[in-house]
Amino acid sequence: MTPAHNLPDRLDRDRCLLVVIDIQERFRDVIHRLDMVLAGTDRLVRFWQALGLPVIVTEHYPRGLGHTVPEVKDAVTPWAPLEKIHFSCAGDEGFMAAVRTAGRDQVVLCGIETHVCVYQTAFDLLRDGRQVAVATDAVSSCLPEDREAGLGRMRDLGVQLMSTQMIMFEILGRAGTADFKAVAPILKS
Repeated sequence: MTPAHNLPDRLDRDRCLLVVIDIQERFRDVIHRLDMVLAGTDRLVRFWQALGLPVIVTEHYPRGLGHTVPEVKDAVTPWAPLEKIHFSCAGDEGFMAAVRTAGRDQVVLCGIETHVCVYQTAFDLLRDGRQVAVATDAVSSCLPEDREAGLGRMRDLGVQLMSTQMIMFEILGRAGTADFKAVAPILKS
């Protein structure tokens, strides 16, 4: 946080971690605007991978809910999803160990469901002293009202609500660099 104005810091590529939460097969036909979530998540994952930034993918109780959808799984390398049983990713020690290992204090969240796993994860990461941003066009819930309630609650807590494009441009900071040229097709997609 910037102390003088109590504003969060800008997202910085050396401080950012992407967390993709529970985009699993069992949710495919029940999540409102899953097409939007998949498109936004794909853009973020491709951007993160192109810049060599860390990505964590979670799967909530995959024996019951299935594994991550191929649209996400095929984009993430290396593939090493973290299984969880708590709604908050932070409730599972494997997740927090992965966050600590990544050594990042800014966490960008995408996935499902906005009002349950995304919200609870954001809450716990804030309590852990991390700056949290949520990609609003890469999260959803079964019901649009629940998505909006989750986003509203996170805004109240100080989570940064940003579009995928806002996130990517803020991390880049400027045009004309090799990184900008490398991700330009993703920015335009």
